[in-house]
Amino acid sequence: MLAEYVLPVLIGYVVGSLPIGYLVAQGAGGVDLRRAGSGNVGATNVYRTTGLPTAIAVMVADMAKGAGAVLLAGTGPAAVAAGVAAVVGHIYPVWLGFKGGKGVATASGVFGVLSPMPALVAAAAFAAVVARSRFVSLGSVVATIVLPIVEWFTPGLRAVDIGATLVAVLILFRHRGNIARLWARTERALGA
Repeated sequence: MLAEYVLPVLIGYVVGSLPIGYLVAQGAGGVDLRRAGSGNVGATNVYRTTGLPTAIAVMVADMAKGAGAVLLAGTGPAAVAAGVAAVVGHIYPVWLGFKGGKGVATASGVFGVLSPMPALVAAAAFAAVVARSRFVSLGSVVATIVLPIVEWFTPGLRAVDIGATLVAVLILFRHRGNIARLWARTERALGA
């Protein structure tokens, strides 16, 4: 039973762990994201250190990693396992000493394939919060909370509900520093 998940999880992790933001920033101007800006290798730090076009490319590529991992795994619970593994790989990539991004873009690619309607609702929540507050981290936290709530009320595989919840817990854990700064009103707004 568990053997059928080994290959999808391995593929998901390897695909998810590709450090695209790090590689793109290095190529775009020799920027080592681990030592610049927030130290994060995700699209927001790419934006702050190399600019909007590069950040958009990284965000799309990170979403594609998540979607690709799911599509490579096929359907059913194995696809969910591959998607969760892709998010884990993005957050804890072996290539960067297990210090990666926060997983939001990769998760949006994963659930864009597995459960498009809840992913769209979460993306709309993200966009609305960022437009209103100018805090990407707050938008990410809100979207991360919205996704599993909407997912549990959407008919479909229970494995997707569980996967969305696991990913949400992981992403919220990775945002704990942002949450503390938001609470203390010291978080950096977009464009600041």
